[in-house]
Amino acid sequence: MEKIAFIINPFSAKKNYQPFLNELNTKVKNPLYYISESILGTDDFIQNHFTEVDIFVAIGGDGTISTVARNLINTEKILAIFPAGSGNGFSNETNFSKNLDELIEKLKTKKSRKIDTFTINGRLSINVSGTGFDGKVVKEFEKTTRGFKNYIKVSLKTFFSYKPKKVKFLDEKYKEYDGKYLMVNIANTRQFGNNAYIAPHASKSDGLVDMVLVKKFPITYSPLFAFRMFTKKLKDDNYITYLPVSEVEFKVNTKNWHIDGEFNKIKSPIHVKVQPSSLNILI
Repeated sequence: MEKIAFIINPFSAKKNYQPFLNELNTKVKNPLYYISESILGTDDFIQNHFTEVDIFVAIGGDGTISTVARNLINTEKILAIFPAGSGNGFSNETNFSKNLDELIEKLKTKKSRKIDTFTINGRLSINVSGTGFDGKVVKEFEKTTRGFKNYIKVSLKTFFSYKPKKVKFLDEKYKEYDGKYLMVNIANTRQFGNNAYIAPHASKSDGLVDMVLVKKFPITYSPLFAFRMFTKKLKDDNYITYLPVSEVEFKVNTKNWHIDGEFNKIKSPIHVKVQPSSLNILI
């Protein structure tokens, strides 16, 4: 375990990281770990230990994982995960559980594989990012104590007041999809988190992302939308369009985005670009 580093986000898992740390110290002799104080602090820790560490373990949610991952892009260093976020979409999609013994066994084998990532105006995303309704939900959600119940409450409250955003593609071949949308998602994997599958056919190793265009639908459609999302059955219909793309540019009349569940301000035009086989992940 001498070539493994553990990076802990102390604000994940309702700020209750101590049980994980206690268990880690019990099961791993003198573990190298860092309790992150900031994104910059995490970057510095990784760079300071880059030469002697083979595997960096992110302990947190999708935002924490993305922060660690951006330091490992296009290198042979390996990303591993102990999920401790509110949704854990990316860890669900890459088969990491909240079982430290299971993680330790994986760390011993050091088996890994390359997966895709993508950028939005140069900002790294590893899972699902978006704008529109869900970007607004993430902004409001960050004002709460998080948790699945609060996410549902914020989503319902936002839905009724939210006005669809205008999307205009810059590439002629996508012009037919110009229009107003409740939300626009860019999906490298299948789910937001909490087993909510916004792009059930997305693959993290095909050199493509699924661009998901969702028109505002009547409230009567909501139960069907929710049922399909949680049973991996969302598909193209009158309200949802899926566009598999490797690169795409468009304008949208909002700056509110979420990148892997973290709120961001991003100005149009938007340039999405897939980075094939760019991240080495433990299996």
